[in-house]
Amino acid sequence: MRRITIFLVILWLFSYNSEMPAPLRIPHTLLSDAEWAALSPYVLRASRGSRGRPCDHRARFDAIFRVAATDGPWHELPESHGKPDTVSRYFRRLTHQGLWEHLLLALAAAPKGHPLKNLLGPICRAARRAIRLRGFRIILLARRLELKRALPGPPWMCPDPDLSEKLFDLQLARLPTIRGWPKQRAFTWLRAMRKCLTVVAGRRYIPRALKACWP
Repeated sequence: MRRITIFLVILWLFSYNSEMPAPLRIPHTLLSDAEWAALSPYVLRASRGSRGRPCDHRARFDAIFRVAATDGPWHELPESHGKPDTVSRYFRRLTHQGLWEHLLLALAAAPKGHPLKNLLGPICRAARRAIRLRGFRIILLARRLELKRALPGPPWMCPDPDLSEKLFDLQLARLPTIRGWPKQRAFTWLRAMRKCLTVVAGRRYIPRALKACWP
């Protein structure tokens, strides 16, 4: 059994090619005219507030959604979509303008059959990448809008600021009544609340295996 395991590991090392691009996690196609017509008002509004050079915004978003469809880094963007550094700078500029928050709000408000609904996967996966720049803003918004695919991992491993505030308020509200409790009961309750607050703060590190299972 041990020899078989070693053989399989060696076989995997020889077959692994670091130059191969990351596989697609969700289907990717170029934006249709209807999808771009629904997306472009938000993109053009955000781009007016940035200092980037004039460009083909539609082509840039085809590139962004191509990278977002994988778990790979920007430099694995296929050459047909342009230079990875240029696309990543464009992504960062629009992210700082709050584009992904506006798109998540629009996505949640769009009626069934709206072209934006076709972009649920690409928008949510691109918003995950924006979390590195925007932090809790996107996590909190994704939870409130119930767009779980925009979270960086399973909901039970991600921070939940709203629930944290509710538990904290509950703890403060009960503090006056704790004084009349037996000491052991009060300590048990406080420890339980502290543990709950730790859980809703989310995991500092989400294993790659779980991230890989998250659509």
